Amino acid sequence: MVTLPLLLVCSLAAVAVLMTVTALVSRRVGRVAVVDVVWGLGFVLVALVSAVLGDEPVRWLLLVMVAVWGLRLSWHIGKRQLGNPHEDPRYAAMLEGSGFGTAVRRVFVVQGLAMWAVSLPVQVAAIEGTRWPWLVWVGAALWAVGMVFEAVGDAQLSAYKKDPDRPQVMDRGLWAWTRHPNYFGDASVWWGIWLAGGLAGGWLPALTIVAPAVMTYFLVFASGARLLERSMMKRPGYPEYAARTSMFFPLPPKRA
Repeated sequence: MVTLPLLLVCSLAAVAVLMTVTALVSRRVGRVAVVDVVWGLGFVLVALVSAVLGDEPVRWLLLVMVAVWGLRLSWHIGKRQLGNPHEDPRYAAMLEGSGFGTAVRRVFVVQGLAMWAVSLPVQVAAIEGTRWPWLVWVGAALWAVGMVFEAVGDAQLSAYKKDPDRPQVMDRGLWAWTRHPNYFGDASVWWGIWLAGGLAGGWLPALTIVAPAVMTYFLVFASGARLLERSMMKRPGYPEYAARTSMFFPLPPKRA
């Protein structure tokens, strides 16, 4: 039987290999943004390692939840980046004037450790199992809500970009309720996974609450919404849109 410490070490080693390869590819193509394509795949890799080495039934449900989220996200980002020779503005601002070594430390190492930390509920559940089964279904429901926000928000944004008569700023559908429905969806997905794999396992696995907290921090402050807003606020019409629309949590739009 595989122990939890051994599983944690194995999953961390798998993430280290993945991010090393990603960093080398990034250096070759000259764009740090390739890490975004690998972001979802890294979580799938950890969930797969956990499912193979673990022995609790809930690990297979968690693998499906992570795989549906991670593969969809990687496919969506990969399709968007295909043929795009420009660096993502977020990384360009973060790494302005810095070399490859800084990119490794500030992007690849940080995101690799974040993958591993955010996946803690999946890893712990594979060994510790489930104590309160009803929470598994509550978590699955929250995960589903997050998937809807993320997938529908991305689809609405894609349709907006193809519309020749589009307004200056995307403020339709879910984007009228939150300026970042895809980021809110991401956070909901991982709070749902924590409920199903962490809190449902008892008080000790519940300590993995650090996982969705880290993910939410990244989505809102580190490399997500706040960083993107720095460049978006320079676009005509965006400050007005921001004044009437919630940044993260969906809320009815304010009246003009």
